[in-house]
Amino acid sequence: MQTRVTRLLGIDYPIIQGGMQWVGVAELAAAVSNAGALGILTALTQPTPDDLRREIARTREMTKRPFGVNLTILPSINPPPYAEYVDAILDGGVRVVETAGNSPKAFIDRFKAAGVIVVHKCTTVRHALSAERNGVDMVSIDGLECAGHPGEDDVGGLVLIPAAARVLKIPVIASGGIADGRGLAAALVLGAEGVNMGTRFCATREAPIHDNIKRALVNASERDTALIFRTLKNTARVLRNAIAEEVVATERRPGGCAFEDIRPLVAGARGREALRSGEVDNGVVTAGQCVGLIDDIPSCAELIARMVGECRDRFAEGSRYFG
Repeated sequence: MQTRVTRLLGIDYPIIQGGMQWVGVAELAAAVSNAGALGILTALTQPTPDDLRREIARTREMTKRPFGVNLTILPSINPPPYAEYVDAILDGGVRVVETAGNSPKAFIDRFKAAGVIVVHKCTTVRHALSAERNGVDMVSIDGLECAGHPGEDDVGGLVLIPAAARVLKIPVIASGGIADGRGLAAALVLGAEGVNMGTRFCATREAPIHDNIKRALVNASERDTALIFRTLKNTARVLRNAIAEEVVATERRPGGCAFEDIRPLVAGARGREALRSGEVDNGVVTAGQCVGLIDDIPSCAELIARMVGECRDRFAEGSRYFG
């Protein structure tokens, strides 16, 4: 498959693994890259910049194919040393960076001087246009269906993808709600030149999470996610489990709630432990609505090959309508 995304990134198929906290480690990223797509390490999954250096080196031992690093920039009272994580990325010779959260403007010049391709993740067209003006090379546009933070505008991919593609000059990568070759075909028809998948790659053999979590994703329907933090204007889509239900109930109390009221439920360490232990109801498990399209736990290579075949079949089937 040939799009600007595949040509710029040096990959065979326009499929990018999401930069998932606690999940984007060497084993998964290398498996995705070896299958012809683009694997992504998650910088802040690593406790320190030096740990990220070691994880980049581990990934290089597992694949000779291109891979990238996700750097999510979030407002914080005590922010991580983002500049030092940038140093680690550049020291490791990484040539693709996915940025998310706040604008990566402060680091773009450094990345571009080193020949790094910058993909910025957005949830709105206006932010995508701003990222383009700031010099990013591609935009990954996240619809309301996505796992994690879909923003506050509540626009689904069917509208958001073509809305972005028609005004941006740089390539658009579709994100949110995509789990198979039908979604890949649809994204391309809507004007995207690639797709980004997080939840689907969680339900693969190489994903570093407990099998109980993977089976929960397989067993879930498209109705089995919940939107939390709505009242705090920091909406996040997660798997509907006991924790998510309690958070939503707390937010719906008369008078609402403060973040401190739910902090013990949504603590990152608790979510990480749930992924490790397989206790599905004991932490936040990030997941998108595409769980309703997930029926098995293949290897990354099997998943990507199947997606490409399904995409080809969808285009062949569609051509018959104009016979």
